Amino acid sequence: MHITPTASTAPDYALLTRQVASILEGERDLVANASQFSAFIYDTIADLNWAGFYLTRPTRTGAGQELLVGPFQGKVACARIPFGRGVCGAAAEQRKTMLVPDVHAFPGHIACDSASNAEIVIPLIKNGVVLGVFDIDSPTLNRFSSADQAGLEALVGAFLAATNL
Repeated sequence: MHITPTASTAPDYALLTRQVASILEGERDLVANASQFSAFIYDTIADLNWAGFYLTRPTRTGAGQELLVGPFQGKVACARIPFGRGVCGAAAEQRKTMLVPDVHAFPGHIACDSASNAEIVIPLIKNGVVLGVFDIDSPTLNRFSSADQAGLEALVGAFLAATNL
């Protein structure tokens, strides 16, 4: 049985990773797992105003790829983000986690929610392919640390291992 811990700004990421593996165990569906994962992160990590997925899809014109909003928790979000644009697009294009202490200082930042001040975006890479990103926003400047980055990357790894993408 899963018991959600109290939301924390300094969570026990090892414990959360074990809990995520337990929550997703036996289910491989992308939508189900992404929905559960987003809700879990939003509920267990304090001081967030958005947590969710953007998934790689062909552009509407078919020329290249972009990110399309997927399961998330929080306010309404931007629907489509081009690769290379904003924090999410940069993470997808550069294939690396982007930890941004002040999104207003990030070149090309896309303000889907003006209340967001800090952001961390982890690319979803499986078999060398960028399948999307997991994006987390906070209303607090400098909200995310290198410990958060390592912990969240482990959580995303557990999600990727449990999910058919």
